[in-house]
Amino acid sequence: MPQRNDIQNIARRFLIEGMPLAPEPFGNGLINDSYLIRNAEPGRPDYILQRINHHIFTDVDLLQSNILAVTGHIRRKLEALGDRDIERKVLRFIEAADGRPYHFDGENYWRLMVHIPRSVSYETIDPRFSRYAGLAFGEFQLMLSDIDRELGETIPGFHDMEYRLRQLREAVEADRAGRLSGVKDIVEQLESRAWDMCLAERLHREGLLPKRVCHCDTKVNNILFDRDGGILCVIDLDTVMPSYIFSDYGDFLRTAANTGDEDDRDPANVDFDMEIFKAFTSGYLESAGGFLTPVETENLPYAAALFPYMQTVRFLWDYLNGDTYYKTGYPEHNLVRTRAQLKLLQSVERKTPQMKAYIEKCLAG
Repeated sequence: MPQRNDIQNIARRFLIEGMPLAPEPFGNGLINDSYLIRNAEPGRPDYILQRINHHIFTDVDLLQSNILAVTGHIRRKLEALGDRDIERKVLRFIEAADGRPYHFDGENYWRLMVHIPRSVSYETIDPRFSRYAGLAFGEFQLMLSDIDRELGETIPGFHDMEYRLRQLREAVEADRAGRLSGVKDIVEQLESRAWDMCLAERLHREGLLPKRVCHCDTKVNNILFDRDGGILCVIDLDTVMPSYIFSDYGDFLRTAANTGDEDDRDPANVDFDMEIFKAFTSGYLESAGGFLTPVETENLPYAAALFPYMQTVRFLWDYLNGDTYYKTGYPEHNLVRTRAQLKLLQSVERKTPQMKAYIEKCLAG
């Protein structure tokens, strides 16, 4: 972990205004380390300095290029609308002294952005904040629906279901940890759904489903709010990349609408919360419904099932490989996660007719 003086010196490698004070740890992100750099000069902005996790995001040039393309496009949209609070509604990144959008210290990559004043974030998952999330991420997709830059994949294959199934099948074939005999029933359940769950990739190949710019990590705590409760902007843009809109819709519901824990030891706790679903869906369609195609909207219930299915596949893949990817707290942790996600998937499947009816009601106005 770098020392405070080292971090302060790194901040000085960027074209900042004013005089940076000693850094303070900021936020609770699991991927990047973040520090608040307050400004000693009144009237000058404070900053957020982040150490980029280049072990996950291996192409930092691509990562920052994506982010600057997205924030630049949103900024131009807000300017065209005559918005008077732009600096709080889109992130602004500061160049390093050498002109790059990051600083490399020989070991780590760093980036600097302006801290958005009078902003707050929340961890709350309830219908009110789920609707806010739907509004915010739907608006984010809408603002970027006409971006004229082709973005790259910061994590290749991240939400590619066919790729994730190939990984699982390789793990089943190898059975490296000798665990296959105890989970053959789960493998069979996953394989029985495989064709249906790869619908998105087939629709895309047929030219029926476009790839759009998506956030790909849709959580309430990735939204900044004004202190009066208004939505300011979407943050944590590392995973912004081309994907199907199902990524932003289904991934939010996988976590937010789960009545249990992701690794709940008691599957009876796990259910799909229809009130969270309705709140998020109403906000999302209010923001994004105008540009989505009929193929996209009619398959939103599929998206709600896709992500617990995908996560079941990924947890089981890691379990069969001997727990080499996800951090585990005990030997059966990935299996517990697998069973909990499978239970969530089954709940989504039971409630699919209700979801379809609610989506039709929202679209009808």
